[in-house]
Amino acid sequence: QTRSLLGVFEEDAAAISNYINQLFQAMHRIYDAQNELSAATHLTSKLLKEYEKQRFPLGGDDEVMTSTLQQFAKVIDELSSCHAVLSTQLADAMMFPITQFKERDLKEILTLKEVFQIASNDHDAAITRYSRLSKRRENEKIKAEVTEDVYTSRKKQHQTMMHYFCALNTLQYKKKISLLEPLLGYMQAQISFFKMGSENLTEQLEEFLTNIGTSVQNVRREMDCEVENMQQTIEDLEVASDPLYLPDPDPTKFPAHRNLTRKAGYLNARNKTGLVSSSWERQFYFTQGGNLMSQARGDVAGGLVMDIDNCSVMAVDCEDRRYCFQITSFDGKKSSILQAESKKDYEEWICTINNISKQIYLSENPEEIAARVNQSALEAVTPSPSFQQRHESMRPAVQSRPPAARTSSTGSLGSDSAALSALSLDSLVAPDTPIQFDIISPVSEDLPGQAKSSGQSGRRTNPFGESGGSKPETEDSILHQLFIVRFLGSMEVKSDESPDVVYETMRQILAARAIHNVFRMTESHLLVTCDCLKLIDPQTQVTRLRFPLPNVVLYATHQENKRLFGFVLRTSGGRVESRQTSICYIFESNNEGEKICDSVGLAKQIAFHAELDRKASEKQKEIDRVKEKQQKELNKQKQIEKDLEEQSRLIAASSRSNQSSTEGQFVVLSSSQSEDSDLGEDGKKKKESEA
Repeated sequence: QTRSLLGVFEEDAAAISNYINQLFQAMHRIYDAQNELSAATHLTSKLLKEYEKQRFPLGGDDEVMTSTLQQFAKVIDELSSCHAVLSTQLADAMMFPITQFKERDLKEILTLKEVFQIASNDHDAAITRYSRLSKRRENEKIKAEVTEDVYTSRKKQHQTMMHYFCALNTLQYKKKISLLEPLLGYMQAQISFFKMGSENLTEQLEEFLTNIGTSVQNVRREMDCEVENMQQTIEDLEVASDPLYLPDPDPTKFPAHRNLTRKAGYLNARNKTGLVSSSWERQFYFTQGGNLMSQARGDVAGGLVMDIDNCSVMAVDCEDRRYCFQITSFDGKKSSILQAESKKDYEEWICTINNISKQIYLSENPEEIAARVNQSALEAVTPSPSFQQRHESMRPAVQSRPPAARTSSTGSLGSDSAALSALSLDSLVAPDTPIQFDIISPVSEDLPGQAKSSGQSGRRTNPFGESGGSKPETEDSILHQLFIVRFLGSMEVKSDESPDVVYETMRQILAARAIHNVFRMTESHLLVTCDCLKLIDPQTQVTRLRFPLPNVVLYATHQENKRLFGFVLRTSGGRVESRQTSICYIFESNNEGEKICDSVGLAKQIAFHAELDRKASEKQKEIDRVKEKQQKELNKQKQIEKDLEEQSRLIAASSRSNQSSTEGQFVVLSSSQSEDSDLGEDGKKKKESEA
């Protein structure tokens, strides 16, 4: 903004110089050409009339000045035919003030501009040398020299800049004086020449000129007062700004502000010039809403560098430079490495971008909300970046520890959630659980009956299938989807029934990372199958973690930042014996959170339908076995009936042959029984009815 404002003042000075040169030439014609006095006076009148058409960047709508010059133009036009030789009077009263303004004041502006440019270039060169300082301690002497050079050049630039700005401000008053004094002298010379009795000079004009003279004196006194005030301000600023000339001030005296949602300043940006080579360019960077902007010197406006809504920022070690940090866009496709000038700026830039990425700037009081979010995160989060602490916390405790103090959650990442604000933090997250930032123990420790074989823990896993003697456990799975993820952290939760659990865990883990400057993340490949979820090392293809799919009871992606997703794993055992625990794992992807959740949902659906098909198949087999058994029983019964019928026929035939002489009554009875056997049940009933 200062550079842009300075450009406006310099443009105004150039316009004044151009206009004064034209006016000077017109008045010089009056002085030199006595015979062309009338034409020169007419040209002067014309230029005065065109003043209202001039576009001075700082002139504004000065109606008093315009009307005054218009009145002068009218009078000069009337007197243009009456002037004669006024060489001496015009040289003293008209040419001297405008010549002094042109040769002294305008040239002083040009000289100060050149001096300021030289001082600015020296300061840029000193800053460049200071930015190239190594972090090693062997060059303390060079560091002291470069720091002194930065101090001297910055002080010189600041002092030159203030004097230059003072001269530019004073020019606005001198412009009015340089315009009014020559005209006043010219008119006084005319009055003196005509013995103040000319027909064209009336008492009203004399009163007008007197008022103009009084106005010029008032402007001069106002200018003197303003110059005195500016000189006093310069002296005060020189005393107050002395500690700020150091490039890296003491952080104890100038602490970093962590609640900012707007930031501006110079940064060094790394630009790759080859496969392994890079260059650094110093530019002015500033935040505008959810965008990071940059503006090179001389540009009219800033240009967009990156959209920092839902972005990620972390500290990095870059070559041999200090105070470097990296910004990665929300989709992971664009990143920038920047270097701050001091540790204070370095911390403020990281905190500001982190606050903007949460979209806090959209609220009415962004700094107040940022302070409240950071304070609540400090009170609510107990980070533990080591596996040992987490492992010990999950063992059964001999003596119960007092639960850690927790505060109610009043919002989620990036926005104030009304639903989540009504819940207590203790109803979602276990009060005494630590936050785990590292990829830890295999899940088999928490899952009895699912222990790994002796060679499984170190076996390399090909996510797309393996060929060899051993058959991989995911070979029969019809779903294989691979995603690139970065592990952010995990912590035990008390509930696994609402997605608010995942949102609250995301908020706490990211807040803990920002507060405790935990910026590094472990990148892995997440393999989704119908049996389990696997975290695979992208370099060695070794399975880091395995999550059985039936134990994944809840999964969700962030409502606004689609790169964040998490799932809740229900395991047996934990801090209390014979009790199931739920652990929430949070990951960051390359804007694929919804795809991963859809893939997990598809895997669970496939597994569910496969289980239904298996149960249906088993049920159908059981039905077929029952039907087969019934059919065998029926066939056996039919065979028995057939054997009985055959035996009855044989008995009847034997009876007829052996008892031919038996009485008719018995023959009839035997024949009736034989017929009854042949006719079956229906025939017997018919015989009985006939009898």
